[in-house]
Amino acid sequence: MLKVLKQAKSALSLLSADEIQKQAKSPVHFGLVANNSGDYAEMEEFLVPSTLPRPEWRLRMSQVHRATDHDAPGNVDIVLYESGIPCPVGSYAFQRGHADATCASILDDKTDLDLALGCQFLPFRRLVVERIIHMVSKENALFAVATALPNVVPSLIELPWVFGEFASDTAFLTANQVRMAFQIAAACGKEVGLANQKGAVLSIAAGAFGWRALARELVSHIPLGGGLIPKGAIAYAGTYLAGKGLEYFHVHDGSPSAAQREQLYQEGLEHGRSFAKTVHLGESRA
Repeated sequence: MLKVLKQAKSALSLLSADEIQKQAKSPVHFGLVANNSGDYAEMEEFLVPSTLPRPEWRLRMSQVHRATDHDAPGNVDIVLYESGIPCPVGSYAFQRGHADATCASILDDKTDLDLALGCQFLPFRRLVVERIIHMVSKENALFAVATALPNVVPSLIELPWVFGEFASDTAFLTANQVRMAFQIAAACGKEVGLANQKGAVLSIAAGAFGWRALARELVSHIPLGGGLIPKGAIAYAGTYLAGKGLEYFHVHDGSPSAAQREQLYQEGLEHGRSFAKTVHLGESRA
């Protein structure tokens, strides 16, 4: 757990809006391999839909290269093979009719390109946003569980990030949600920064203390380690709900209804309870 805690703590170094924007804007180039012009056109349509505004379409098409192009670059970031051609190791198969599976296989390997892929290539956007939400939700659940460990194992009180647990962990969780807001905006091709995400950041800051207070109340009434699971679950759910609200805003151009928010919170709570239980059991066995 300590190793993952350090990773989560270092994640706050990515709170720099400029760095997040730089990652999202760094051009990603695809190389395509297919048997004929029709298959090439199908793969290009998958990556760069013709419904895009013309200036954006031309820009993204300049980042997609056919193997048959006389001016194709010698190196590209991702090589995509038409499904009828054997795909060598290190390349990816275009799974016709299974867009999410094609994108997921690339994102599983190219984690350093996730923001750029979401920003620049539409079929990746929804999956990238979902992965950001779950990743940050897990980080916050883990941190919420870990900062409660001194209540159970006093020898861990010397860890520098557990001093002032009722203040510092709230700051960490909220800052991590702000990082999530920046990343989701970047993955959706929006400008990143406090000024651009002012509404989202204010909403996150206002909501943080509510679910943190509830988490503390639960912890205080459940003996020993039993309180770690609800605390982690609420940290996950609060982050998940904030992330889904951002997804509605950036991806769907709207906001969830009250009923949808309740459903999303319950989804997050279930995900969080399962994750926190896994973490807690793993630590108990250790």
